[in-house]
Order: sequence, then C-alpha cells, then structure tokens
Amino acid sequence: MAKSIMIQGTMSNAGKSLIVAGLCRIFRQDGYRVAPFKSQNMALNSYITRQNLEIGRAQAVQAMAAGVEPMACMNPILLKPTTDMGSQVIINGEVVGNMRAMDYFRHKKEYIPIIREAYEKLAGEYDIIVLEGAGSPAEINLKQDDIVNMGMAAIADAPVLLVGDIDRGGVFAQLIGTVLLLEEEEQERVKGLIINKFRGDKTILEPGLSMITERCGKEVLGVVPYLDVDIEDEDSLSEALHRQSVKEGVDIAVIRLPRISNFTDFQALSLEECLSVRYVERPSQLGSPDLVVLPGTKSTMRDLKWLRESGLEGKILRLAQQGTPVLGICGGYQMLGEWLEDVCGVEEGGRMKGMGLLPVSTSFSPRKTRSRVEGKIGPLSGLFAPLAGKRVGGYEIHMGQSSVATGGVPFAFLRQEEAVDSAALDGVALDESSSGFRDGCAAGSVLGTYVHGLFDGKEFREAFARLLCERKGIPYGTGDPDGATSYEVYREKQFDKLADGLRGSLDMRRIYEIMGLPIKG
Repeated sequence: MAKSIMIQGTMSNAGKSLIVAGLCRIFRQDGYRVAPFKSQNMALNSYITRQNLEIGRAQAVQAMAAGVEPMACMNPILLKPTTDMGSQVIINGEVVGNMRAMDYFRHKKEYIPIIREAYEKLAGEYDIIVLEGAGSPAEINLKQDDIVNMGMAAIADAPVLLVGDIDRGGVFAQLIGTVLLLEEEEQERVKGLIINKFRGDKTILEPGLSMITERCGKEVLGVVPYLDVDIEDEDSLSEALHRQSVKEGVDIAVIRLPRISNFTDFQALSLEECLSVRYVERPSQLGSPDLVVLPGTKSTMRDLKWLRESGLEGKILRLAQQGTPVLGICGGYQMLGEWLEDVCGVEEGGRMKGMGLLPVSTSFSPRKTRSRVEGKIGPLSGLFAPLAGKRVGGYEIHMGQSSVATGGVPFAFLRQEEAVDSAALDGVALDESSSGFRDGCAAGSVLGTYVHGLFDGKEFREAFARLLCERKGIPYGTGDPDGATSYEVYREKQFDKLADGLRGSLDMRRIYEIMGLPIKG
C-alpha cells in the first residue's frame, strides 16, 4: 500500500490545495508515483474525467501536477451548492440527487465504505497519496462522523501537516488553537505545522516559531512565502474573483454571478498580454468593456433573477444593442436565450423569460450532460467570422438541453473526445451532415456555448484575442515570447515554479521521514 501524507488547514482558503499540488509535483520529480485524494469536496468548479465522470477541479489540477490522469476515485464525493441550505451530491463522479445539509450529514456514515474503496484503489496503484482536508479539523460542531479531516486521516492512517494562513492574520491563534481543540489521538496525528502566504522579512517571524512549538508541542516545518504562481483555484474565496481594476488592452468583464461555477475557464486568458480580465458584481462596476462574459452557474434561473434585480441585465442588454460582444458559457449561454423552462423542478420550476439575445430555448431535466468534446467552429459571419474553422475543445457539464430556433447559427460542431482522433480533424469540415452534434449559437455580436475550457486551446484562444484586439484597434500580442506556448505547457511551468517555492521553504527531508520514505534523486 502507498505511503500517505495529509494536508489540513486552519480554515478555508489557507492554501491546502496549492500545497497538495506542489507536493505532488515534488514527489513526482523525486521519482515517486503519486496521486492526490480528497474524500469530500464542496465546490462549484468541477472537471470531467476521460471516463465522463465529475470531480472537483482542485483534484484534477493536483493530478496534473502529479503527472497522472485525473480519476473519479481521487474525489469520491463532490458537493455542488445549489442553495444556502443544500447541494447537488455527486458520488464517484455520478449525480445521486440534491440534499439539504442536514439530510446529507445524517447520511455521511453510509459514504465511508465508498470513500475507503476509492482510497484503497489509489493506494494499491501509487507510491504516495497526498490527501487534502476541508475547512478546519477543529469545527467542533461538525466533528461527529467526520469523513474529510481527522476521520479521513484515521481511515488512511495518514500523518497530518496543518497549514495556517498568515496573510489573513492571527496565524498563531489559528495553529495553536486548532491543535488544542483536537482530541488527544488527533493531536498525535499532527506531525508538523506550515505557515503559508508569508510576506516580508522571515527573521521578524522566527521568535514566534519557537513559541508555537512551546505552546502546542508541534514543530514548524516551513514558512512558505506568498508564491507568484498562476494555477487554477476552485475556491469561492479566490483572489481572482475580486479582480476589478481595468488595465490597458482589451477589457473583459466577467459577471460574478452569486453561484458562479468553473471560473477557471478564464485562467488561460492570462497568456494573452493584450487581454485584461476583471470580475463585476454591481452595475456601477461594469462600465464600457470590450467583451461581457456570462460564465457558468449552478443555478441558472436563480442567478438570472439576481442579474435582473441587480440592474446588470439592463446594462448588458444596452451594451449588446450598441454592438459590444457578449459571450455566454454553459449557464450564461442558457441565460442569453429567449426562454428557460423547468417542468421537472430541477432548478426553480416553472418558466422564465431569458435575456432574448439568442434564438435559443432551454428545458431543464434531471439528466446531467457530462462529456469531453472536441471539434471545430462553424461557418460564422459578421464579428465572429474570423473564428470559423478553428479547433475547439473542452468539456460540457450541464443540466438541461438548449434548442436553437430555425435559422439560428450554431457556434461549433463537436464530437465526444474519445471518438475523436485529433489528426483526423485536419481537413475535415464538421457540419450538420457529420457524425458530430451542434453546440451553441451565434447571432450578431452575441455568442453562446456549453463548452468549458474554451480558451485552453491555443488556436481558438489566439484567434479570439486577435479578433477583440482588431475590433478595438490595438495590436495583437501574446504573453509568450515565442508565440507558441499552449496552456498545458504554461501550466507545467507553473507547477515546477510551485515545487521550487515549496522546496525552498519546507523541510522536505523531515516530511519524507514522517512518511517513512527516503528522498530519491
């Protein structure tokens, strides 16, 4: 069975996910076969595996850092909040239904065999499993039947490293208080502490490190600086969602919907130096952007109602009338249509008028579409004509189906990825007569699609950026000096940069000792 190490935090967004990703990369660099694991994740950013199963985005990113294919067993339980009181529950990549929080807590014990089976599957195939906790292990109201922090550590018999976030203040109280609130056997599992996101002169901090050890009896294994790495973050507290300043170049305003999902769709745009992405949640912040984006959402009808009541819908409609490009992805695409219908009560129930910018109607159903796709952009006209024929790929994950009215122009013609040989797409004109299917819709300066990860592909991203630059009358330029970096290559460089930062600040020799493993290489 694999050796294990578990990263728990003193709070949400303490940096657990990034540290797990960095350790996965370090262990891989050192010659070990490594995989990430999180028994239960609550997030609206998700990922579709090659088996068309849904897991948390963080575990997919961590798997990429480890150099392995993301699998459903790396995140056997995913909770996607639908309301303040309930979530869609996904087990082993498949939707089992919606549950209120209290109902889920009552059923937690039933999921332990599922979690154990998933973990043991990984542990039988890899040398090291890096586990991630959730929130804090010291939430005393949630400790009963815990399956994600100390409860999971016990299942895996994993030593624990506890991470505190100094950037948000009170790191001494975070670390010491968390340890002291743990049961005695839980305290014994904590083998070291990590201070994360440190800025400034470390010598000022050093006297406090010995005090932490004196107070709680746990050694500090490292002080990790605030690392400047560009890696996808699934957390709703992500700094990216607070980015509102308008920079030079093309101004892209992404509407920060209350239940925004998969905002990592826009991460790859950082490769284009001419593009500037910001997030907007109030009409006063919108201004006159060069592109408005309606992103994915877990609750399309509820977030459309918010968009309407906030006054943002009216401003977006006026911008669209003036010719400002508008892009909708997944739930955002559904909003741009004429009608939303929910006879099955999947969302709000009933019928709701859409924004009317695309000749599309959406009907929600309990069946969830999950698939990785690849194909080509259709024969578009007008503003989006330069995109015609470009390759596009990503994944679809949505409840409901959208139908385009007669005469509506499809955005792309796609096939499921496993049925696609990329080389076979060369010279192929995918259209209605092909074995693929139509996706999305384009009308004037408005575009809608179900494809997440749209901008990860270099060919489409560069064509889209060039189109926006030409429309604004500024020169197109890429952030890559060679003009050839794919997002996958860029991401690999960021993983290596993260690993370098952790190696320089953590006592890796001690971490290997804690796991009972020698350092390779």
